[in-house]
Amino acid sequence: MRIVEFCGRVLSLHLFLCAQSLPVPDRSFGTRLQVLDRSTGTRLQGPPQNPQVLLKNQQDQLKSTLGPRNRTEFWARPHCGVPDDPVTKQRQKRFALFGGRWDKTDLTYRITRFPRHVSEDKVRSVFSEAFGVWSHVTPLRFREVLNEDADIIIDFNRFWHGDDLPFDGPGGVLAHAYFPRSQKEGEVHFDYDESWTAGGNSVGTDLLQVAAHEFGHVLGLQHSLEPGAVMCPFYSDTYPLQLSEDDKRGIQYLYGPPLHTPPDGTQTNDIHPELPDACRTSFDAVSLIRGELFFFKDQYVWRVREGRLQAGYPALSSRHWRGFPDYIDAAYEDKSGNIWFFQADSYWVFDAERKISGPDPVQSLGLPVTDIHAALRWDDDHVEKAFLFKSPFYWTFMVQENQVSDSHPHSVHELAGLPSSIDAAFLDRSGYANFLSGLSYWKFDPVALKVLEGYPRTTGTDFFRCSS
Repeated sequence: MRIVEFCGRVLSLHLFLCAQSLPVPDRSFGTRLQVLDRSTGTRLQGPPQNPQVLLKNQQDQLKSTLGPRNRTEFWARPHCGVPDDPVTKQRQKRFALFGGRWDKTDLTYRITRFPRHVSEDKVRSVFSEAFGVWSHVTPLRFREVLNEDADIIIDFNRFWHGDDLPFDGPGGVLAHAYFPRSQKEGEVHFDYDESWTAGGNSVGTDLLQVAAHEFGHVLGLQHSLEPGAVMCPFYSDTYPLQLSEDDKRGIQYLYGPPLHTPPDGTQTNDIHPELPDACRTSFDAVSLIRGELFFFKDQYVWRVREGRLQAGYPALSSRHWRGFPDYIDAAYEDKSGNIWFFQADSYWVFDAERKISGPDPVQSLGLPVTDIHAALRWDDDHVEKAFLFKSPFYWTFMVQENQVSDSHPHSVHELAGLPSSIDAAFLDRSGYANFLSGLSYWKFDPVALKVLEGYPRTTGTDFFRCSS
């Protein structure tokens, strides 16, 4: 009993210190800090640990560490209800391993039950993305199967569900997973009664964040002491979701780095198909957002800061903006910092990562067309406006009135030197308007109303340092 009590004290102190190290959540951006605290894996060798006893010891120990009010608030947070392996926990510095790993890299998974309020297609997409977080940095491959045995079984359960780790309804326990080489190897259980969300709904528990954490457990990782890691007991529900260096070190310690080329004929459900090559891509939209350039193509985004492509890009656009459409045709940031995204006959408005409105019909802005090809913020000392393009025409959009100034368009030919077909446009930090068409771009002087000498130039060469 002494060992169990000691482990409870160690775990309680770890959780308390981890909580103290967290920044105050920014509620204005929809950020929620929650506890993803415990996942289980009963050892096949050695005496089995009793998770209920360990959990009670942790709760008792907290009584001497936290005051009554803080203690109540602590355990009221959403969390996993099963303690870590105590022996590993005593010696943990950064990432921790349970001691098991899969002896193969091609893994199958099957979803046996789905949650309420989230469609089956969306759940499948979320789980595929969560697995992709891990497959992107390892040789692991994940494939969903429907009517056959699988390595990983995913289920949504209520209350007592056959493993002595009951769920408790909304809030509290969110999910738990079983490590490799445990008696329930490969099982992942989510609480059916949680208010699961996937994407644009900021109220509830984000399924992607929880799934990525639990899938880390089912692959063999315990919790990390590094705040901000996917495997940290406390996690921040923010986008984009990405592994920390500590997460990468842990999972690559188990499975190694990714292979450069997959085996011939391999069929996978990998989240990361062949990425578009920025050097050969005709971009759908470009926008200067918070001083950084974002280039969009299909569901991907490239992020360029101070003339350099940032590490980890291209990435899925949905990791930046929850509720983001599958692709966009145009984008721009207005003076107040709101970001406007246009897709086909609809548009959305975001404040940073939080959706403010949308989808709304483009024609509600007074446009006589059902879609646009490009959007360009146009700085004016007196009136905030933007130009909305559908080649070979454009309209002046008055932001404060939320309407175009006139339903009759202007011709792109009025802007000397520009091509008649515009794919994307953005206003750079120097105040020049940049227009993209195909693989080229034109830099336009808004004062002289003409294209600068030496243009067009190649987009890939100037923004992505591609060879000419």
